[in-house]
Parts: sequence; structure tokens; C-alpha cells
Amino acid sequence: MPQPKFLKKKFLSLLPYLNEKQKRIAAAVEARSLGYGGISAVAEAVGLSRTTIHQALEELNRPAIRSRLKSDRIRSGGGGRKRIFIQNPSLLKRLKSLVESTTRGDPMSPLLWTSKSTRHLARTLAAEGFSVSYRVIAEALREMNYSLQANSKTLEEGSSHPGRDRQFHRLNGSVSGFLKEENPVISVDTKKKELIGRYHNKGREWRPRGEPEKVLVHDFIDPDVPKAIPYGVYDVKKNEGWVNVGCDHDTAAFAVASIRRWWHAMGKPAYPEARKLLICADSGGSIGCFPISA
Repeated sequence: MPQPKFLKKKFLSLLPYLNEKQKRIAAAVEARSLGYGGISAVAEAVGLSRTTIHQALEELNRPAIRSRLKSDRIRSGGGGRKRIFIQNPSLLKRLKSLVESTTRGDPMSPLLWTSKSTRHLARTLAAEGFSVSYRVIAEALREMNYSLQANSKTLEEGSSHPGRDRQFHRLNGSVSGFLKEENPVISVDTKKKELIGRYHNKGREWRPRGEPEKVLVHDFIDPDVPKAIPYGVYDVKKNEGWVNVGCDHDTAAFAVASIRRWWHAMGKPAYPEARKLLICADSGGSIGCFPISA
């Protein structure tokens, strides 16, 4: 049997070029060729445990296992340490609560972003007894459809009210209170108005070759044909939307009628015991100041 020093020198020159699966298979092949005492000698020289070498020998001896070795997978499915958010579900719940109150973004977009950096979040969680790195937090945020975005120069100087942050924290508290009491919270807004008729729209559709849909050359508004006005109602708790389409004018009466139709069609069946309704709106246009009647 080769001397341990010889085996160690041999494997030191080989192991840097092998991955985890290849290391244990090479060790098993060497141990099998040495015969009795080979497993102990190779384990000492390579630094692998005897259990690992025994498992590798079983992989070599059983055809069913050997066929799986041909795949690119290094470990068996499900192997390795479980993710920290699976080990500790309360950590993910706490992370969500930290970013929810500071989440910003376009409600028309599925992507969100937060004003708190991953390092700040990691420090806050560490102070509460959670051990997690900022890299793991970044990965979790990406899985929750958050993205890292730069600032956008769209605000004029002096346009932001000094109490704006307090206002949004108060709004967030009101929304949380309503949801805890099982009362509905909706966000309302008028969406982009659309011309009705054979007007040009961006995008493409499948058509027979050489037969595109013919539309008007100019998008001049026809005074005899109204615009389509979609009014959106979003149920925050149910994560469901409702769109009421009108064709007259975007007025306060249209906004109230849209909310009333949502309530009778979707709100009342979903919240039969509700006694209050919280409406979040941007206070512009038709919803600048409108009364709500039952």
C-alpha cells in the first residue's frame, strides 16, 4: 500500500481541478484499488470522511446511482443547507413588515423598490436578534419583485411638503388598522383615456402575412365619438381589481358611481360584516373632493 505522504501529494496535485462530486469519486476509486485499509488511508490523505468515501463506493457499485452521476448535478436533489428564510419563517415576515411602510413605486408596474438599503435592513434585523447578511436580504427582495433603482430627477425644488413623510406613515397606519378590523381598503384612480375607433395602437398582433389591420392615418378626435374612460378600483387586502368604463366625462359623479358599482358587485360579497370603507386617492381630477354616499 502506498505511503500516506505519497497519497497526499498525489491528491494535492489533482483535487484543485475537481468539483465536490469528482473528489469523492476519485477518492473512492483510489480506495477500492488499494483494497483492505484503503478507505482509511485515502480519508487521511484527502481529508474526506470515511462515510463520504463509503457513499461514493456505493455510487460506483450500484448501476441506478451510477446513471445519476452522469448529470451535471453535484449533490442529490434537496441536499445542502436549507435557506435561512425556510429555517426561520418569522425572519421573512419581519423583513416584509420593515419594507412595506417605505415601499414606493408606480402602481401600474409590478416592480417595487424600497428606500431602505439592504445593509440598513440587515443592521435593523441584527438588532432584533436575526442573523442574516445583506446579500441574502437582496436575494429575498428580488424574489418579492423588488428591484434596485437609481433616483429619478422628476421633482421641482420646494415642491415636497416637510410633513410628507409623516402623512404617509399616518396613511399606512390607517390602512393597517382597517385591514386588522376586516374592513375594506381600496385605491381608486382614473386610468389612461382611450379613443374609441380605428385608431393606431402600439404593439403587434398575429395576422395573415401582408394583411395588417388598417387604421386611421391621423388620431384626430371625432366629436361624435366619446373617449373610453376606465376607472380603476383596487382592493388592497384581496389583491383584486375592478374597472368601470365610462364614455361621458371624468367627473366626481362618475367616480362615486364606479365605487358604488364595485361595492355591490365585489365589495359587499367579500366584506359582508364591514361597516367602514377606506378610500385611498390622489385627490386630483374627478376625485379632488367628492362625496361618498351609501
